[in-house]
Amino acid sequence: MRDGLKLSLVAVGVLLVAGYFLGHGLTADNYAYFLSRRTPKVLSIALAAIAISASSLVFQTITNNRILTPSILGFDSLYVLLQTLLLVIFGSTSLFLVNAYLNFAVSVALMTVTASVLFTLYFRRHRANVYTLLLIGIVLGSVFGSVSQFFTLLVDPSEFAVLQDAMFASFNNANRDLVYISVPVLGLCLLALYRYANQLDVCLLGEDNATSLGVDMRGLTLKVMVIIAIMIAVSTALVGPVLFFGLIVVSLARQMFVSYQHRFLILATSVLAVFLLLTGQYVVEQWFGFETTVSVIINFVGGSYFLYLLTKNKF
Repeated sequence: MRDGLKLSLVAVGVLLVAGYFLGHGLTADNYAYFLSRRTPKVLSIALAAIAISASSLVFQTITNNRILTPSILGFDSLYVLLQTLLLVIFGSTSLFLVNAYLNFAVSVALMTVTASVLFTLYFRRHRANVYTLLLIGIVLGSVFGSVSQFFTLLVDPSEFAVLQDAMFASFNNANRDLVYISVPVLGLCLLALYRYANQLDVCLLGEDNATSLGVDMRGLTLKVMVIIAIMIAVSTALVGPVLFFGLIVVSLARQMFVSYQHRFLILATSVLAVFLLLTGQYVVEQWFGFETTVSVIINFVGGSYFLYLLTKNKF
């Protein structure tokens, strides 16, 4: 089956599942109310899926490793640390936590600035190696997580409930205006990735071959890493941290589609991600009756799949 036909079938699946979310139970009396609540949820799922899948795809290309995702750089831990510090310093009634717009802006700005400064300082080195950067990300992620756990022990139990919402992905309470703010930001990031798509195709040949063919690997890596940081920051600030999802969807996309062109793969991976995340939300609502969350299912399945990949590719 051709890649175009496969992508069309997945897109039809997305439309069917999204149509169910938006249309089930609607009547002439209640459609305005329910659509106003369901549309932001569906959009938040779609935006998070696109941001995580597209960033994971290009991240694996830059690192030349198919079992790594941007979460290894500690973005999720950094987001939780930021929310913890805001709670400890300003309190649960502070505008930084109560005002969704301000919290969103502060979280995205700080995460993007932190990542940009880290990448810029690191790639100034003469022999900067992306694997050393990944090791730094792992260490920083562990440090961020440890500091967050330390401060959570100091907060009042009643205030900890506010922090708990930031620790797990949630699509049911997505703020409508925050969703619409995220659309142009992620749109610009996707346009930038499409601009570098041809160079990313060459990167699949390896760093040495790409350099010999005229690709500035140092400059391209820095630019793509900053774009990834922005996409993950927006996604995490919008719905919370979602671990392993990028690993699952990119691996499935590579098995489903034979194309190597990033212009197609970014689109195909994004559509597949939206379908999987919408389907997962449907399972949570209809099968489990909201007794669990999508993030729990993703972490369980993704963690198991990650272990499978490690055992399959023995070193």
